[in-house]
Amino acid sequence: MTAQNYETWTRPLRTHPGWLRILLVSNKLLTAVVYISYPALLLVLLLTQPAALPRVILTPAVSFILLSLFRDRVNLPRPYEALDIQPLIHKTTKGHSFPSRHVFSVTVIACAFLSILPWLGMVFLIFAVFMSIIRVLGGVHFPRDVVVGFLFGLLSGWIGFVLL
Repeated sequence: MTAQNYETWTRPLRTHPGWLRILLVSNKLLTAVVYISYPALLLVLLLTQPAALPRVILTPAVSFILLSLFRDRVNLPRPYEALDIQPLIHKTTKGHSFPSRHVFSVTVIACAFLSILPWLGMVFLIFAVFMSIIRVLGGVHFPRDVVVGFLFGLLSGWIGFVLL
């Protein structure tokens, strides 16, 4: 991604305030829906399938910690740092762009739902794809950041909910 690519991709959002508002609201709304749904899933499991609870807690938690340690070690700059662009999503964080923890988290939580409620897990995987697009258009992640975040989320989910 170059600064020129970013400007081209985001021009429609910059020239139509309604579309920009949709992007910004979607960023917050998708995050909130998934992060509120996850504790709800834990509560339902506590009441109906307590044996499944440790796996549904530990898989996202352990993989989130491992991903965060990896991300701290790699510490790549964000697009607004590397390309000197004005991001659509306001953020002042320096570095820690790769991989996207937002996309990773939505994906691994989607995998948790896939293991319990497959139809809702599929909905959340679609949310992860939308979140990936939003984070790139928002200027806070490069495409590689969201692709790797998505793939790490799928890998973590596969290991935690299929292999173990």
